[in-house]
Amino acid sequence: MQNKIIAAIFDLDGVLTRTAAQHAKAWKQLFDAYNEQRKEEGEQPFEDFSIEIDYPKYIDGIPRYDGIRNFLQSRNIKLPEGYESDEPNELTIRGLGNRKNEFFLKVIEEEGVEVFEKNIDQIKKWKAEGVKTAVISSSKNCKKILEVTGIEELFETRIDGVVSKERNIKGKPSPDIFLAAAKELGVDPEESMIVEDAIAGVEAGSAGGFGLVVGIVNGASKEELLKNGADLAVQDLTDVKLN
Repeated sequence: MQNKIIAAIFDLDGVLTRTAAQHAKAWKQLFDAYNEQRKEEGEQPFEDFSIEIDYPKYIDGIPRYDGIRNFLQSRNIKLPEGYESDEPNELTIRGLGNRKNEFFLKVIEEEGVEVFEKNIDQIKKWKAEGVKTAVISSSKNCKKILEVTGIEELFETRIDGVVSKERNIKGKPSPDIFLAAAKELGVDPEESMIVEDAIAGVEAGSAGGFGLVVGIVNGASKEELLKNGADLAVQDLTDVKLN
């Protein structure tokens, strides 16, 4: 029998905001530019980055530099780690990661940020019923996105890429970011729901022993989400009944 759910922890990109597609676009721009650079410098080009295949498999929901490592490893490419202060044009893991962030900020500046209205409305209802709420994200741009969309006040705590770096919290598929959010809310994982759209996210929720792991069908399919740890997979949060 499922424990009573008294808290809900939400991923940002692809659950609250429509930024997952914008992240994917920025990753595509990054790796296409890097591939062109390799060609110009006489190096062997690699198989083009695919938003449909590579983004959910190697990058979605995962900290930025880990995503770089994952994708390059899939193409048998090794680059030096570099430093966080590396310029975006430097051919290091950190340099490419910083270039990706520039692409992403440009995309959201041009396109703006939209929220998933049905999900936001449902969270407001749960919050009014006394459910505790937290937002998590691997992104270091999380606070900015929350402010831009005006939904920052919906959440009692935020564990994002900035906080994770400060506290040395492991990224997904480790459950640590969700466990940190539950601890901040003062609740046990068994009485908490997590909501994710990424495969790495539902894997993390399952590994953390959370009472309910909900997958939002977005980048990953319903079958993939259920296979990797989601208790249920839905189009939006209006299909989720608590308790």
